[in-house]
Amino acid sequence: MEYLRNTWYVAMWSQDLAPGQVIGRRLLNEPVVLFRGEDGTLGALKDRCPHRFAPLSLGKVVDGCQIKCGYHGLQFDASGACVKNPHGHQRIPPASNVRSYPVIERHSAIWIWMGDQPADPAAVPDFSMLGENSGHEVSRRDWLRMEASYDLIVDNLMDLSHTSFLHEGILGNEETIGAQITFEATPSSVKVGRFSPDVPIPGFFDLMYRRDGRRVDYWADIRWMVPACLINDTGVTDPGAPRTQGTGIFGMHFLTPETDSTCWYHFAAVRQNPITWGEPIDTEIRDKIAQLRRYAFEDQDQVMIRAQQHRIAEADEPLKAVILESDIGVERYKRIMAGLMSKERTTA
Repeated sequence: MEYLRNTWYVAMWSQDLAPGQVIGRRLLNEPVVLFRGEDGTLGALKDRCPHRFAPLSLGKVVDGCQIKCGYHGLQFDASGACVKNPHGHQRIPPASNVRSYPVIERHSAIWIWMGDQPADPAAVPDFSMLGENSGHEVSRRDWLRMEASYDLIVDNLMDLSHTSFLHEGILGNEETIGAQITFEATPSSVKVGRFSPDVPIPGFFDLMYRRDGRRVDYWADIRWMVPACLINDTGVTDPGAPRTQGTGIFGMHFLTPETDSTCWYHFAAVRQNPITWGEPIDTEIRDKIAQLRRYAFEDQDQVMIRAQQHRIAEADEPLKAVILESDIGVERYKRIMAGLMSKERTTA
């Protein structure tokens, strides 16, 4: 699979890399080691020591923000330079450097740039609502290793009509299928809006709204940003009432390829106009929201998309998908990505 490389991907949540910790991950089919110095400084290197090619992720952080190979003790700083050879005359061979990757910490996540062009910090998408001091109520910053290609999951999110079927009773129902659809696009983003007036309230939203099962106006807007970052603005309000009088969530989704058939899926949610019921109900609602979102992604989306991927892989003839009206967002984001990857190939 071809990947867009001169862009930012989420490598992991900031909270999951403690000072002095070393974590190995495969990103865009490359082994990467991420580490954090005791002072909080980040490093990301190719996870392969140039001496005997052992994984650096089996080493440890030493001397501030250097990683020490666990096999023969060579040390590398965050730029990938070998800074210590403990053997013999301690001469550092000229070819002993390791590739480093630019990393930046923003919006409570660690972002990595895996291309050959200079990294552009301004190109990190705006997810400031997830910041520690944003003032918003943020759900659990969760993640999954999904047994599915990252682009199939983006397809899934960009066509939210599937919630009426795959997540029936939780995020959609039969009456939400006939939604009014809006569409917007820029050179680097696509937004699809779905509005279903006067429908039975899906269970996920009844949990945080009136908790009485009454009918509502239901909206589900999804915005994709290069390369695979999405915001799902979704919620409910009384029929005919403005959204500001209802409640909902901003669902944040970050997809990063691991291999051609697996990916890292980081997600969190920000509550919109949260309704307070008092304790312990408020805490129970927050926990239930996090549990339902993970269940929908892990036990419903993943199962379906993994099976879909198997059917695609086993096909013995070229496949051309039938296009429905609800695929407008999928088709446009794919066109943008194809254009960006074509440009990247020609400038390589």
